[in-house]
Amino acid sequence: MLYSTKFVTIDAHLKEISGIEFDKNQRLWAINDGGDLAQLHQINKDGSIARSIHISNAKNLDWEDMTQDDFGHFFIGDFGNNSNNRDWLTIYKIENPIDIKTTTTTAEIIKFTNPEATRSTTVEHQHYDLEAFVYYQNSLYLFSKNRSKPFDGKTRLYRIGDHAANFQAQYVSEFTTCTSMKHLCWITSAALSPDRSKLILLDSQRLWLFENWQGDDFFSGNAYQINLGIVTQKEAVTFYDDNTIIFTDEEFKGIGRNAYVLKLDDVKKKRVK
Repeated sequence: MLYSTKFVTIDAHLKEISGIEFDKNQRLWAINDGGDLAQLHQINKDGSIARSIHISNAKNLDWEDMTQDDFGHFFIGDFGNNSNNRDWLTIYKIENPIDIKTTTTTAEIIKFTNPEATRSTTVEHQHYDLEAFVYYQNSLYLFSKNRSKPFDGKTRLYRIGDHAANFQAQYVSEFTTCTSMKHLCWITSAALSPDRSKLILLDSQRLWLFENWQGDDFFSGNAYQINLGIVTQKEAVTFYDDNTIIFTDEEFKGIGRNAYVLKLDDVKKKRVK
């Protein structure tokens, strides 16, 4: 059963949406995956691009997700690490887009490394690719995209600071999603509800919902699985309000490049923890 409702087809320029976020005026913004310009784009209700902002001191090596803090600052994660060949990863922090009056802005630059990861890390232990993060209580929390062989289905949770500095990522916890097919189990985006009581992780066919955690270990509370009923390359998720989730998929062989709406109150949740 497809619980989600197609919201809109996105402009063709955004074939590889990897992160979405709503600004203070509830307007949707999106970024493209690596290789595109260092830009974020405001999306109209019909899916067209209303406005673009260029970050003058940024590069889009592998942009993978967006989040925002309690003041509305946007964070853009340039931390994709598919080949485990990046020692230092980057997050760009900018003003909320409604406060940017021109087409260009500059960012605070947050750098971090993972002391557990080295370029010599074997494929059996490659947990250091990242595609998802959230802001929570003055820190940024990163969720690994597991590329281990054999695949064990775990996503690892790490913590770094939320301001311009160099950090070493600190391990917090881990959670096993699924182990059947890694391409369907990889975590590709994350989002916290506005009231900070719900965490959502996204993969190609499911949402993972977490509630009632202790401290900053999101995996310490209750966990639920929500099957979306459609398998596409889903790369971005955010909350519109505490009950409404928006997620998008990338275009692949003419399929995808859509935004979908899901109401948590309307879906079946399978408790897994």
